[in-house]
Amino acid sequence: MEQKYPGVAAIPWDQPATMIDLDGKPPLIGTIRDCATHFALYKPHAQTQARVLLTHPVHREGRKTRTWLLEPNEIEALVLRMRSEAH
Repeated sequence: MEQKYPGVAAIPWDQPATMIDLDGKPPLIGTIRDCATHFALYKPHAQTQARVLLTHPVHREGRKTRTWLLEPNEIEALVLRMRSEAH
């Protein structure tokens, strides 16, 4: 199975991260796994508003610099990775 977001695949599950949303709700401070778990529970509207702030930037294909923020489609890739590793 080809990884759509290779930079996301390299993020360790225990890396500290913060889940934020654009609606101004309190952030979730935890690990990447915590953020992916909570994202999977969100309703679709909340998922479109969610972002993950990383403690270590990741490389994105097509960009010259690494980035500190994961977008909803990349968080969804983490959820899919988490589910595939659980089976």
